[in-house]
Amino acid sequence: MLGGGGGGAEANRRPSQEMEWTGDPEADALIARDPLALLIGFCLDQQITVEKAFLGPLDIQRRLGTLDARELAAIDSGRFEAAFRQRPAIHRFPASMAARVHALCAVVANDYGNDAAAIWDGTRDAAELLRRLRALPGFGEMKARIVLGVVAKQLGVKPKGWAELAPDYPTLADVHTVAEREHYQAGKRAYKAAMRAQADGSPPRPTKRGG
Repeated sequence: MLGGGGGGAEANRRPSQEMEWTGDPEADALIARDPLALLIGFCLDQQITVEKAFLGPLDIQRRLGTLDARELAAIDSGRFEAAFRQRPAIHRFPASMAARVHALCAVVANDYGNDAAAIWDGTRDAAELLRRLRALPGFGEMKARIVLGVVAKQLGVKPKGWAELAPDYPTLADVHTVAEREHYQAGKRAYKAAMRAQADGSPPRPTKRGG
């Protein structure tokens, strides 16, 4: 079961029943039930599509035979990177992203008792959870806030103050179905197009905002 309780978390907690983020039912089921898979997907979610990023945990499990943080952390770095490079590559930057995922697994194994859900279990409040997320390899401020929103909205783990720290714009925390994912992605494309147009001084092309 994804997402534990304790600390300042509210009593009504549940794993998300739908996280159709990849287009692959097996990969979607994995990220919905396995906290480490979810975190690995977010670690990979940069400069590739959402679908590709969250397919990564299933590819890792198939290629390395496990999705246990301690077992993954113990794998030789060369073998770990080779799994990322195997075609089709897990990420467009296999070496650097293999190193980040490898480091993430080590943190979960060593600092959280080999239980990724312990990152949000027992936190006093959302600020503490945000600090924990920011400290993970591959997680910056924005990504940490998005994951905070996912933990609250998708998993039902809502530490005190989460609504003030989670993004107030659409993110994957709001995506359950394929239709919602497509709408979310369309909104992201529209936003990026508007930002590019603003940067080069050309008028943005009319487009429908997502979210």
